Amino acid sequence: MQPSRRLFLAIAAGVAVANVYFAQPLVVTMGTDLGIPPGRVGLFVTITQVGYGFGLFFLVPLGDLVDRRRLIRFQFLLLAAALLLTGFAHNAALLLLGLAAIGLLAVVVQSLVAFAASLSYPAEVGKVVGGVTSGIVIGILLARTVSGLLADLAGWRSVYLVSSLLSLLIAATLFRTTPQNKAKLSYYALLRSTVSLWTEPLFRARAVLALLIFAAFSTLWSSVALPLSSQGLSHAAIGGFGLVGAAGALAAGPAGRLNDRGRGALTTLAALTLLTMSWLPLAFTPKSLWALAIGAILLDLAVQAVHVSNQSMIYGLRPEAGSRLIGAYMVFYSIGSGVGAIASTTLYAAFGWIAVCLLGATFSLSALVVAGLGVRRSSRASLLCGSCR
Repeated sequence: MQPSRRLFLAIAAGVAVANVYFAQPLVVTMGTDLGIPPGRVGLFVTITQVGYGFGLFFLVPLGDLVDRRRLIRFQFLLLAAALLLTGFAHNAALLLLGLAAIGLLAVVVQSLVAFAASLSYPAEVGKVVGGVTSGIVIGILLARTVSGLLADLAGWRSVYLVSSLLSLLIAATLFRTTPQNKAKLSYYALLRSTVSLWTEPLFRARAVLALLIFAAFSTLWSSVALPLSSQGLSHAAIGGFGLVGAAGALAAGPAGRLNDRGRGALTTLAALTLLTMSWLPLAFTPKSLWALAIGAILLDLAVQAVHVSNQSMIYGLRPEAGSRLIGAYMVFYSIGSGVGAIASTTLYAAFGWIAVCLLGATFSLSALVVAGLGVRRSSRASLLCGSCR
């Protein structure tokens, strides 16, 4: 793939996915503005993830059925409209409707990932997916920084209005070439074939890992604004921690290249060990912002390394069904993110920050156990096959 095209896809993906995370450093302010108590502000993130989950199942598979370029452009146009609704929402009901619609349409980022993979040679799928994922990681983490800065300058609504303009710009400048990867299926058959992907053992294992790692990711980033706000930090300062976590983008490229060399399982185990360890410094967040910075870097590096390995490995199962594979996989990402968001903010309100960290560590350790069991089963199967020969 041409570097300029890969860069465009990375930028577009970063802009799209940022919309899912803009609310995280703003939840307290948004809740106060609309009369929602602190213990329930995690609903802002959860409702977005619910919409994202529906979009992953019902919209992303369309990339295997219709012209991906037109699908991506149309989704960006609708996303711009959803952002306008959110920016002008004057009550909680409209805000939640707008956030759900943002989640539903922000799945265009997965259409971009599948599109990038389809444009790649088989030997460079991991590299290309890693490059686009770097844009996604930067979008996720800078979303907090940008939203914090804009909220301090012009209020939280300005965040969504500016993003709406960016989405319109991307839709207007989207390049015109696209591969003809169209499935000869009806829409119903397309959805049914998406469900059938669960029969693939590798897909099942990687989907469960996605749920767990993004539950851990969301546990941190959906609730960290609460203890930081209690220390009197501004929106910009809270969002600034997204810059610290942006180091996670550095893991995407190397993880993709390691997967291209057949080392995806080893990369996964190493990253999940790092993810579990990250919660030790994170536990000291109320006492030390340096501890938060160190823990956030470790967590984001680990999550993105596993995420890139997951996507690269499952795409190889059935390249002709790339959109369905990526969409179905990301359903589990959405479930994990939603669970982490609502559970962490609820736990913080009831028991404080240590309970949040214990929750995140539990998700992380569970993922490590799942990955370890998978490697053990694979090794046993290889030995049995070797003895058969």
